[in-house]
Amino acid sequence: MSNPRNNGQLIGRLANDPKVFENKDGSKKVLFTVFTDRAYTNAQNQRDSDAVPVEAFVRAQTQGLGPYANVHRGDLVAVGFSLRMDRYAKGGEQVFDLKVISEDITFLESRATTQARLAERVTKAEAQNQNLQAQAPTPVAAAAPVAVAQASAVQDEQLPFGPGPR
Repeated sequence: MSNPRNNGQLIGRLANDPKVFENKDGSKKVLFTVFTDRAYTNAQNQRDSDAVPVEAFVRAQTQGLGPYANVHRGDLVAVGFSLRMDRYAKGGEQVFDLKVISEDITFLESRATTQARLAERVTKAEAQNQNLQAQAPTPVAAAAPVAVAQASAVQDEQLPFGPGPR
């Protein structure tokens, strides 16, 4: 991290699987959201959490997505970040957009734990898919094929414009 005064660390669980967008130069932009707990409890003695949107950039030289290829919804991670203010005009007005840019990511759970969670999600999705397929109505049988007259079976005398060339 280049500026020690413009960075921090988020610790939390991913709200969703990362979304990947490929740029024209071959680099990739990765978007994900981290749920982080607040440092205090509310009146009911519960901790609230915030959903923090994070952007990461993967250089074109990097094979695949780097560490972001192994991150999935529910994983506990520590994200080292820096802040960036994007400024642009939209509808004639200046828009200031503060972005959390991931500089690095650290996995805080074992690979076995994250793989087990992912396998459970896949199993659950497959079971749900099978239930939906079982509930789907059976397709209606296709109508009987219509008999098509062969061109050779048509008698020349039946044609209104007379017999054809022989």
